[in-house]
Amino acid sequence: MNNLNGLTPASIWSHFESICQIPRPSKREDKIIAFLAGFARIHQLPFKRDSAGNVLISKPASKGMENRRSVVLQSHLDMVCEKNEGTVHNFDTDPIKPYIDGDWVTAEGTTLGADCGIGIAAQLAILTDDTLNHGPIECLFTVDEETGLTGAKALESGFFNGKALINLDSEDEGELFIGCAGGIDTVATLHYESVDTPSGFFPVRISVSGLLGGHSGDDINKNRGNAIKILNRFLWQIMQKYEIHIADYQGGNLRNAIAREASATILVPVSRKEKVTIDFNIYRSHIESEIIHDEPGIRLLLESGELPEKVIDRLTQTKLVNALYGCPHGVLTMSTRMPGLVETSTNLASVKIKSGNLIQITTSQRSDLESGKWDAAFMVESVFQLIGADIIHGEGYPGWAPNPNSELLSVTRSSYIKLFQVEPVVRSIHAGLECGLFLEKFPELDMISFGPTMRGVHSPDEKINIETVNKFWILLVDVLANY
Repeated sequence: MNNLNGLTPASIWSHFESICQIPRPSKREDKIIAFLAGFARIHQLPFKRDSAGNVLISKPASKGMENRRSVVLQSHLDMVCEKNEGTVHNFDTDPIKPYIDGDWVTAEGTTLGADCGIGIAAQLAILTDDTLNHGPIECLFTVDEETGLTGAKALESGFFNGKALINLDSEDEGELFIGCAGGIDTVATLHYESVDTPSGFFPVRISVSGLLGGHSGDDINKNRGNAIKILNRFLWQIMQKYEIHIADYQGGNLRNAIAREASATILVPVSRKEKVTIDFNIYRSHIESEIIHDEPGIRLLLESGELPEKVIDRLTQTKLVNALYGCPHGVLTMSTRMPGLVETSTNLASVKIKSGNLIQITTSQRSDLESGKWDAAFMVESVFQLIGADIIHGEGYPGWAPNPNSELLSVTRSSYIKLFQVEPVVRSIHAGLECGLFLEKFPELDMISFGPTMRGVHSPDEKINIETVNKFWILLVDVLANY
């Protein structure tokens, strides 16, 4: 496409633009794996793949550095696939279309995939640059990070040899991460009866859109609106005043993204439709006054809908709306051990009416504390137990406990100060990284995570700052030369 020509460093941006041409949804990474196999073959580099699909490409040490210890560079191959309403894009077949927007690179109507495409690009640039000084390099590419970290969970023991690992999946330049939260999913399934549409009712469609959304770990403390909570709050209010019937309810998408859009088709009494419209306009003004500074693009619409043949039975819809209203969302506790860091949070991620008369509500919980993670999960479970829903908890993943005495941290911190004449921030991250799972299988690993600045990750607003990609590259090269 050559949309990113002229950006520095050229090698990273060239590889990144190539990666954008390759579809790589979670659990469907076969095309990017085939690309890496061809890349290794062309550059005559050792390549191997485990049974889960994880890939390792190795590069020998520079001349005179053969006795250095091996370093593992790690990123994940999959990307979050989100698009704006009205955007025509098939993530299984269509390329991402990146473009330069001022100081940033973003994509046309979809997620950019810089999470973790820029990490992949950096690995490919390291593998192909023969001017660099470094010890032995092992580039690890894991699959299915975004929907459960299943690649890291299934990683075979002994798949790599290095005792130091640099994770390239962070999103704030100038910050060095030495720990992360653990997480778990909690999914509630509710059964309902389809009943005939009653007479004397008028169909309307209510929608919430235009929200920023974002990463349910990194952005959970940024006052982002949750489309499901905003929609459901209005439904709860009008249910107290009128007889309504819900025919359809859809909101959110991915477990690790804050819900950006939600909609419901409901029936209101013909004799009350003007009053419902007035109630909606009042509600919209209240919501806008509450969050307009944090969500300037919010759109709430009430419009005529199509008359459905069936609706959800009244008892189930009452249970659903009450449970969603009571379900917690957002920050639960802040850390006292690391000021400014979210300790425990929960995300009401999606509500979907599915075939077989099922309603599925997906949530995810994160915490620095294993006990806090389970406390949040049980809190959500208790809400949905009250309405008789079936509850399933995912396998979850462990946190990564910080090691402030890490040798890799010491080298990286020294490089950063030398290169940029400023002290980097050393911290833990509330998002989940694969490092905790690596540590379970390779307990001797010394790890750190850093990357360029990204914003709007896990949403179509995703963008990556151009200048920080260059700083990220300079730091990575210097760390490899000095470790």
